[in-house]
Amino acid sequence: MSYSRLTLLLTLLLATSLSALAANLGQVKAAMQARQPAIEALWAEGSIGENNQGFLEARGTLSAAAQQLMQAENTDRRVVYQAIARSTQSTPQQVAVQRALQISQRAAKGLWLQDAQGQWYRK
Repeated sequence: MSYSRLTLLLTLLLATSLSALAANLGQVKAAMQARQPAIEALWAEGSIGENNQGFLEARGTLSAAAQQLMQAENTDRRVVYQAIARSTQSTPQQVAVQRALQISQRAAKGLWLQDAQGQWYRK
């Protein structure tokens, strides 16, 4: 295979991958927006909080439905953090920790948050 054909093939594969990633991120964003009211209800109950790693965490025993909701949200957050990390030449963990700081700064009063030392507090 010639160099120009290989370059063209790699360019097409990259474009296809980026297009698929953009479509996937659109679906992830839509799913996150759709579940936001249910997440906010769990926040208001104090059933879940935002940990210092950028993810939701149970603050007690959750129903199966609430557990599934929290897991779906955290899965989608991982996808978003990975995409941001790729575009910023960072790591998903760095992105997640930064997001945890943003969440804590913008959080509504009453939301359970975890500080850098792992201690829970209510804003």
